[in-house]
Order: sequence, then C-alpha cells, then structure tokens
Amino acid sequence: MMGSPISATSPAPPTLDAFEAVLDRHDSATLALEEWCRSRGLAASPRITAKLVEGQDQAPAPEMQKALNLTPGDRIVMRNVHLSCGARVLSVAWNWYVPQRLTPQMNEQLRTTDIPFGKAVADLKFRRRPLSTVPGPALNCPLGTISTHRAMLMLPDGRPLAYLVECYTAANLAP
Repeated sequence: MMGSPISATSPAPPTLDAFEAVLDRHDSATLALEEWCRSRGLAASPRITAKLVEGQDQAPAPEMQKALNLTPGDRIVMRNVHLSCGARVLSVAWNWYVPQRLTPQMNEQLRTTDIPFGKAVADLKFRRRPLSTVPGPALNCPLGTISTHRAMLMLPDGRPLAYLVECYTAANLAP
C-alpha cells in the first residue's frame, strides 16, 4: 500500500483579522507589533524602534485637549513616529501626551532616543481604551494604510495619559 505523497505547505498568508486580534490583546501597540514581528519572522530581531518624524507637528484638536483632561499648568506634547521592525515600517503614529504625568527620565527618553512610547512609559502600568478602528487610512495616514486606530492610554487612577492615532501599514501583511 502506497502512502500519499508528503506535500510541503507554506504558512497561510497573514490576514487583517489576525493582525487586529494581536493588536486587541495588548494595551501597548509596541508589544503587539513585537509579537506580530516575532511570529511572522519579519526581522532577525523583533525589536520595535521609533523613528521620530520632524516637521509633522499638529496642534491637538479641541476634543483631544478635552479628552486629556488637562489641569492648570499641564501642556500637551506631540510625538510623531514611524514604528519599525527591522527595515519594515509597521505603523505611523501620532501621540499627544501630558509630560507632567510622566517621570523626568521618561520624558528624556522620549525626547532623545528611539524608544517607543509604550516601552518608555510601561512602568506607569497604563491601560488602552480604544476609541475607534477603521479599515484603511484616516486623515493624514500614508497611502497603503490597512487599518487606523484611535485610542486613549489611561493611568491606573483613571487619568488620561495620551491620545493616539495609529496608521498600520501594508508592510504588516506583506509576504
């Protein structure tokens, strides 16, 4: 009796639903992208880096200012980054945050290094509160955006820490 020939099967191509499921499991987009990068083998090291984008500053919209629940003396800082795994840009993100709610060391790291926001402020034990997810690009997202997320990062005491707009690129689903 002859057996069936053994066929090599290639892994199923990644889907947007699978990608969204990984994002939904994490409060930190950085940790989600590291998991995605590692599971897909997108780079030799699944480390996510944040490349600062200069000259793309946007003033926070009035609803962002209200959502961040500013108190007298608070200000908002905007950080626009490309989050990459190896050579692949996986996300273009805008992050409006209240630096007075971070430690001086966290603020220094965000100003001077390639550390992603989620890693820089991880010790604050923030939680992610999704606001919206839309397929494709929202305003200001690059062409080829597969999904756009808006979210708030909240401190354990309920105070808002940051307002995020994240544009996830087609590089996440590329073979």
